[in-house]
Amino acid sequence: MLKSIINKKIYVAGANGMVGSAICQLLNKKGFTLNKKNLLKVSKRELDLTKKVEVDIWLKKHKPDIVILAAAKVGGILANNQNPVDFLLENLRIQNNLIESSWQNGVKRFLFLGSSCIYPKFCKQPIKEEYLLSNYLESTNQWYAIAKISGLKLCEAFRKQFNFDAISLMPTNLYGPGDN
Repeated sequence: MLKSIINKKIYVAGANGMVGSAICQLLNKKGFTLNKKNLLKVSKRELDLTKKVEVDIWLKKHKPDIVILAAAKVGGILANNQNPVDFLLENLRIQNNLIESSWQNGVKRFLFLGSSCIYPKFCKQPIKEEYLLSNYLESTNQWYAIAKISGLKLCEAFRKQFNFDAISLMPTNLYGPGDN
């Protein structure tokens, strides 16, 4: 598979975060670099993903073939509980803007990274895809989870209606360099 994408431009949204930086490191090891201009990344200061117009302009200018969405507003239990509107709206804006603009700007493949928190609190183990929306979410991170469910469903809708090659992955556990 890697040989089929080595000449493609990949944009990693959230490249400076824990997950995004790990993805970029892996892509670097496989030959993707900023110097070759086949790995694209941009700081939050340079591109505000919550602003649709900025996202449209950036994608139109840089024309990535593949977009990996690893950007999100994240935080712990306390932050989620104290700022539910912030977690819901910011994550919805980021993913909606990037998913829709990617489709509108001819991105060939879109990868949405979600979270296993989208599954019910007392989900049967091992977790299966069909368990999504089968029961109540964990209340301490439900706002983040609802946004992630919406992103997954938006990718699914674009795939169904427009045959947009958008897929979603739900990492089960994240830890490592850059974790707080």
